[in-house]
Amino acid sequence: MSEMQAKIEKLRKQLLYHAKKYYVEDAPEISDFEYDRMYAELLRLEGEHPEFFDPESPTQRVGGKALDKFEKVTHTVQMNSLSDVFSFEELEEFLLRVEQSVKGASYSVEPKIDGLSVSLRYENGVFVQGATRGDGFVGEDVTQNLRTVFSLPMQLPEPLNLTVRGEVYMPRMVFERLNLAREAEGQALLANPRNAAAGSLRQLDPAVAAARGLDIFIFNLQEGSLYLDGHAAASHTETLDRLAALGFPVLEERGLLNGYEAIVSHIQKLGGLRDSLAYDIDGVVIKIDDIETRKLLGEGTNTPKWAVAYKFPPEQKETRLEDVTVAVGRTGVLTPTAVLSPVRLAGTTVSRATLHNLEFIRERDIRIGDIVTVQKAGDIIPEVVKSHPELRGENTRLFEMPERCPSCGEPVFYDADEGAATRCTNSACPAQLSRGIEHFASKDAMNIDGLGPQIVEALLKNHLIKDAADLYSLSASQIADMERMGEKSAQNLIDAIERSKSAGLERLIYALGIRNVGEVAAAALAAEFGTLENCMKATAQELCAIRDFGQITAECVVNFFSHEQNINLCQRLIDAGLLTEAIQKPADDFFAGLTFVLTGTLPTMTRDEAAALIKNAGGKVSGSVSSKTSFVVAGEAAGSKLTKAQALGVKVIDEETLLAMIEKQSAEA
Repeated sequence: MSEMQAKIEKLRKQLLYHAKKYYVEDAPEISDFEYDRMYAELLRLEGEHPEFFDPESPTQRVGGKALDKFEKVTHTVQMNSLSDVFSFEELEEFLLRVEQSVKGASYSVEPKIDGLSVSLRYENGVFVQGATRGDGFVGEDVTQNLRTVFSLPMQLPEPLNLTVRGEVYMPRMVFERLNLAREAEGQALLANPRNAAAGSLRQLDPAVAAARGLDIFIFNLQEGSLYLDGHAAASHTETLDRLAALGFPVLEERGLLNGYEAIVSHIQKLGGLRDSLAYDIDGVVIKIDDIETRKLLGEGTNTPKWAVAYKFPPEQKETRLEDVTVAVGRTGVLTPTAVLSPVRLAGTTVSRATLHNLEFIRERDIRIGDIVTVQKAGDIIPEVVKSHPELRGENTRLFEMPERCPSCGEPVFYDADEGAATRCTNSACPAQLSRGIEHFASKDAMNIDGLGPQIVEALLKNHLIKDAADLYSLSASQIADMERMGEKSAQNLIDAIERSKSAGLERLIYALGIRNVGEVAAAALAAEFGTLENCMKATAQELCAIRDFGQITAECVVNFFSHEQNINLCQRLIDAGLLTEAIQKPADDFFAGLTFVLTGTLPTMTRDEAAALIKNAGGKVSGSVSSKTSFVVAGEAAGSKLTKAQALGVKVIDEETLLAMIEKQSAEA
């Protein structure tokens, strides 16, 4: 070995050692500055001496070539999901069923990490491939992104051939730092660590995934044999102990238990630890420890018969309602927001929560100064559940909606037709203007990257724009001197604005912010009328003829296009060169003849996004459940539609199943 090769190898070993101390053991021995200096030195030497390239080098774990798409991976062992139980009574029923076949079984009881499941394949001890779960049979190849997870060993101390299963997650501290950085840059905040981890692992550019600080726990051996003290590991506990000895990160907060009472006690203990853990958990997994017993019980269609997941109910916390502020939305609705004493809830620190409207506040007798219970709807949106009058002190007071708009000072009115909404009467209200432009630029609308709330405020403050159409006459030189900008950022923003011109009619209609017109209605308008000009001329009668288009929505569209300022806005957008025609997208037809109903809060996308996927696959999306409904896609807090589906015997699926159906059909097409 040459002197240079030896120097490179020494640096690699040092960096791997210190990376393990930092990422795995949480016991760094050197400063970040010193680590970065060593890393930069290795990067320089490897660049100068490509003949010493090593795919296992630390420099190969933080990036790589960006992909055009993820390749498909067929799992050699099906990646099943688990059956869920939501109460201790349901858990006891599961244990009794097992007891009928197996007496006195022992169970491994361990936290259920709220992340993204992956399989990891090793050949001769070297990590060669990682894939997402997908539909359990076929997933996506995310090997490059998994290489950026520093706690995951790239090479084992023994030349073993095995496949393990793990859960990729984003540590809470990393999530909070990431959101602080996004807030400072005017970007939309990430909803929760689980969504952040899933989005990060599915980045086509591994450098982006590397910057997200993902971590992983290994919780199962899928394929291969592990020997412990000369014999094959006979239990799940032995398997995890052996995997830990090989360098895999495994959960320590697990117990080997017998009997209902001991299992419930451990679940309650883990529930009490949720706030102190460095990662989010959404439940507890209970699985038979003995591997031969698992084989005896066997597998169901999609879930094993030897394990269940106990799901925690929505986490609720009590805190004090310090004040109520009022924000003005893009349609002029005044929304009261609770200002709370900060409390840790479902993965984030919550200091604000929606109060919806004055009627909501009065029905629940919520007063400023009260102790209130808060939770996250769908583990995403903080909301006040109830107040506690029995804890009420003398200094509490009733909240009153302001008589004048807090943004422009104009009178407000109570709009009983819009769900007890209080609305500003001034269509030129600055708050409405700001929110409207933010909506116009949002990802699901014109998707103008970099045009966040702070940049919009700055553009308005500097009198560079007064509506969305003005965006298309901006130049980089005009905005380069604004705070948070600069020549490069200014040019990037101008480029993003220019790209948005080709977004198409469907996105443009949605971007206009017409009341009651979401993504689904916008798509229906674009498909029916073809051009913006035709939409502007449409009558209420013509609009009502569109499938799933009601009278109220039709009137909102007609009303929007009847105002001179909106007509002028649309004409200026046309003159600016925006594509105002519908983009003909080739649609698959594997959902042809199927009708879907969406209800509740989906974990990773809006209902409009899910509807768009269904329609693009040839399916129909309906707003009501009937005997002709093919599937109901249910999310968190699903209501009467779910109840009706169960009564009619309509098949109910979740978001993951819907995506798996689409992915499987696409692969076969």
